[in-house]
Amino acid sequence: MFISSTAFLPSTFSMYMTMVSMGAWFLGAAHWVSVASVAASAIVGWPFAGILGIPIAIDILMKKKKILEFLKWVAIFGIGILVPVVYVDSMAYGKIVLAPLNIVLYNVFSQHGPDIYGQEDFSYYIINGCLNFNVVFPLAFVALPLTYFAAYIVDIPISGRTPAWLRLLAMYLWVAIFFLQSHKEERFLFPIYPLIALHGAVSVDCLQKLYCHVVVGWRYRRVQREHSTAAMPYQHYTQSSAWLAILISAAFILLSVSRSLALYKGYHAPLDVYMEMNWLVQDKAVHSLPPGKQVNVCVGKEWYRFPSSFFLPNNDWHLQFIQSEFKGQLPKPYGNSTFVIPSHMNDMNLEEVSRYMDIKYCHYLIDLDTPQVAPHEPRYSGQQDEWSVLATHSFLDAPRSHSLYRAFYIPWLSARYCQFANYNLLKTTRTKNKRTKKNS
Repeated sequence: MFISSTAFLPSTFSMYMTMVSMGAWFLGAAHWVSVASVAASAIVGWPFAGILGIPIAIDILMKKKKILEFLKWVAIFGIGILVPVVYVDSMAYGKIVLAPLNIVLYNVFSQHGPDIYGQEDFSYYIINGCLNFNVVFPLAFVALPLTYFAAYIVDIPISGRTPAWLRLLAMYLWVAIFFLQSHKEERFLFPIYPLIALHGAVSVDCLQKLYCHVVVGWRYRRVQREHSTAAMPYQHYTQSSAWLAILISAAFILLSVSRSLALYKGYHAPLDVYMEMNWLVQDKAVHSLPPGKQVNVCVGKEWYRFPSSFFLPNNDWHLQFIQSEFKGQLPKPYGNSTFVIPSHMNDMNLEEVSRYMDIKYCHYLIDLDTPQVAPHEPRYSGQQDEWSVLATHSFLDAPRSHSLYRAFYIPWLSARYCQFANYNLLKTTRTKNKRTKKNS
């Protein structure tokens, strides 16, 4: 939840709007709040997030029969939000742009869609969900059947103002659609992260009711039979089963902390290495380039772990790419104008060799030193005549580490069964060699 709530992504904005729309709907507040939130989520954020508004629309149109009211709010917020969005985008790009439509056309109706950026099997989201939500994730999936099973066993009504299946429908719709897509990314699940937490809580509540009815109820009935007691004091189900909620919550907290520690201990090295540059720029014995001269910080196979240009010391420092075994399209810096269509771009994720800089022009290089080498991914730290190591931090070597102990931090065992590699900040020695030859 922390990653999803702090990421600067359209799906993060949609997650917040999902919380607002569902919250207003569950509370029975004015329908316009839910409609406005769904409209903002789909138009300003991510158009596919509109799927999560389907249960709300069903409730308003088919259950409450407020057709005209629904159409009125859809028109007001649809037009009221879409027009400013189109205006701002069109001013930025110098032509009429309908961004939500473009997203749908590319991802759904183009010949290749997003599949060219990688494909994963069905287990990807299952593993990802268990890592992020541990015990809550499987509980979230059984929330709907468990609700009706508990209602049948305990014999309690579950209809209320809105049917239980309709209140829980949104998450299952999202799962049914996105789990079947070939191209999968963790951020695609961000909009339903609050719903996963909600469904997990619903399942815990159902388990408490079942425990109270079956186990505690059986004990009370046995006492009544043995002592011929007409009536026995009967506790509320949340009192007799509080230990169950505490146990599940404790397991969730413990596994979440373990996961957070595993991520920090295994993968914090890139941030530390980039921070090193902000310290070395102040050391003239290390960084001898004069102010105002462009400094090239190069990355090869580690291009996707670059956090942000904010981690570079100042505007003289620039990230550059050198060739690696990755054959897709690398990012390109923005130009001076959003009006201009950038050159050397394609929508097929094909390699653009114009992205690469000759390594001889690199002042610094960031690289993960692993035993695996390839023609374009050598061990730069071993090229001591070309590079010197300025800083190094430990980074988890996943292929050589145990899958369980690298996923969750377990004291002593994780250190024993996980292997680490050096994440290095290297400085070229070419400049130094040239000066030495010149002086000679």
